[in-house]
Amino acid sequence: MSKVAFTAARIQAFKCLPDKKQAFLWDSTSPGLGLRATPNGKPSYVFQGSYAGKDIRITIGSPDAWRIPDAQAKARELQRQIDEGKDPREQKRRALADAQERQAEEAASAVTVGDLWSVYLETGRPKRKEAWKPRYLEDLKNVASAGGIPKKRGPGLTRPGPLYPLLSMPLASIDEDALKTWFDREAQSGRHQATRALMMFRGFLRWCAAQPKYRALVDRDAGKAPAIVESLPASVRRTDALEAAQVQSWWIGVEQLSNQTASAYLRTLLLTGARREEVAALTWQQVDFRWSKLTLADKVDEVRVIPLTPYLAQLLMRLPRVGTYVFASTGKAGRITDARASHALALRSAGIGHLTFHGLRRSFSLLGEAAGAPAGAIAQIMGHKPSATAEGYRPRSIDALRPFAQRIEAYILELANVQFEAPQEAARLRIVK
Repeated sequence: MSKVAFTAARIQAFKCLPDKKQAFLWDSTSPGLGLRATPNGKPSYVFQGSYAGKDIRITIGSPDAWRIPDAQAKARELQRQIDEGKDPREQKRRALADAQERQAEEAASAVTVGDLWSVYLETGRPKRKEAWKPRYLEDLKNVASAGGIPKKRGPGLTRPGPLYPLLSMPLASIDEDALKTWFDREAQSGRHQATRALMMFRGFLRWCAAQPKYRALVDRDAGKAPAIVESLPASVRRTDALEAAQVQSWWIGVEQLSNQTASAYLRTLLLTGARREEVAALTWQQVDFRWSKLTLADKVDEVRVIPLTPYLAQLLMRLPRVGTYVFASTGKAGRITDARASHALALRSAGIGHLTFHGLRRSFSLLGEAAGAPAGAIAQIMGHKPSATAEGYRPRSIDALRPFAQRIEAYILELANVQFEAPQEAARLRIVK
């Protein structure tokens, strides 16, 4: 293997003959340094040495990028690694891997909350659930919206959602101090709204911490820091519910509403104890008039089947069938979405103060107890988990639930002074063959 002193002229003039696969020019100054050329490719500096009794060859780089002295210094470095018992190929692989890891870390550290928020909405999910509930998913979108669109009610444009200021921040910068600064600023516009947004953001942080790619960047517990928790409004347990003496006034106020769909919707909430969205999304396909059953989209389980009581069946039969939904609307959703205004009118007419939709659900539970229905039956109709009740009930069949559901309905109608006699066919037990 002949050697020559590398010069710029010799490097530039060196070519590989067309009938050869490759050709080498070796440097006499730095042992192991060579120039490799192919008929069609560009030449490159290489190092050739012996490690563990075997010849090894490593590419250094192009003469366009490496000056001769630099290539010679690199060859000496590689030979020194061999002398120290190190495999230069492994050293190079490690260096490349480290560089790639640093690049990945730098790229990850540049990821903003906004980059991942849309991914979170698409691929995230609540605890022990397969997917977001439509209403909650809409809330997640709204809480991070940019605003600036016409309000659905009243003049003007919508404000940015509480989480919108966080979207432009790098995920790695979200810590206790950043969240405290954000929360204090948003709380000036609405402390309870900012608190709910914080709870949603905690879920986002938990999701990020579960992703291996972003785990090292996120402080999962940043939203639980004492400085933030101390700023949260006190948790007040709601206890609003209809008193027995108020049922008649409430019923009359609701019955007299000009919007008969809202009127039927509100009475259905009281007579079933169901959640407002479960009733609002009720379709005609979920109402079984023949076998007196209602199938609701349940918060705890996928669906919940409850008895369709006689008065409620008659109430629903009287509604016009103008689409898929029982409580149809001409709005975009095709169904009732917000009956608060109608409920407020009924409450004013009845002379009753504040009463939420959840207060109607709570009223069903209290009135059910007063009617003498077992706590387990009430909880099952309402869709509570067995473990969430003191009784820890064992689920009953639909036929076992029916007498208690009818008893509760009859008691509410009695309090409301509604004269109603259940049809005989609804009262008879059906024999299943």
